[in-house]
Amino acid sequence: MKIGIVGSGFVGSTACYAMVIQGIGNEFVLVDIDRKLAEAHAQDILHSTPFTHPTKIRSGDYEDLEGANIVVIAAGVAQKPGETRLQLLERNAQVFEDVVPKIRKNAQDAILLIATNPVDIMTQVATRISGLPPERVIGSGTILDTARFRALLGEHLGVSPHSIHAYVLGEHGDSEVLIWSEARVGGVSVFDFAEGIGRPINEGVKRQIDEGVRFAAYKIIEGKGATYFGIGAGIARIARAILSDERAMLTVSALNDEVEGIHEVALSLPRIVGRQGIVATLPVKLDEEEHKALKRSAEILKQSATQIGY
Repeated sequence: MKIGIVGSGFVGSTACYAMVIQGIGNEFVLVDIDRKLAEAHAQDILHSTPFTHPTKIRSGDYEDLEGANIVVIAAGVAQKPGETRLQLLERNAQVFEDVVPKIRKNAQDAILLIATNPVDIMTQVATRISGLPPERVIGSGTILDTARFRALLGEHLGVSPHSIHAYVLGEHGDSEVLIWSEARVGGVSVFDFAEGIGRPINEGVKRQIDEGVRFAAYKIIEGKGATYFGIGAGIARIARAILSDERAMLTVSALNDEVEGIHEVALSLPRIVGRQGIVATLPVKLDEEEHKALKRSAEILKQSATQIGY
């Protein structure tokens, strides 16, 4: 299975490395406006393959994406000092207006996997530009936020995050919604489980976990300048679900007809992901406050997309 990666910076290269380490895909092509960067990452990752899985890895141009099953788009520009979020959005939309048609021309059957931030709006932009059905343009969305939520709950409860079923929906950003009402350990409410083991989840604990999830990126960026390990692993997880037709339930972003009364907006909901992309979007059971928060998240994203003409 062939995977293209457009944008070979921290996120794109780390996603490639995560997939190689896990044996997801057997051929990779890295494309970047900085050809030396793409070649350097391709060579460096290639040198890891004797310790992992036999894999073809090379840098190339858009023509080399032909036959790709998935193309990860991690291309974008960094925010300039004094630049507004809207100005950044407009510049990244211009980047997509350049790269997406080139990808579509050369990798016509590929599913697009969007990693560029702000990922929900860029997923909407990519869907509009590509002309692909929404189920074939998948944003990484809140897959990382969901992982953070499960990790912090597992840490508090002293259990493996693999045993925790809890989700973050809406925007991958400040307005994201932690779904506490449906959080479970196995089939047991996380609150009942916590009470039973003597580690109750009170408002203080909820606030601490919420802040740990919602503001994690800010702390990481402050410490090392960028986040890439977590999202690289998240992109690899989505790619695995696609290539193996796993039909896994993942919180990924896609353009929705309607969410909480807001029409034509991209955000994360629980979705089944397989070989054809998004196979289904699952209905969400929320409490009243979560409904309100998800609507507010949808409104924020809709406004931003509308402001840049998408």
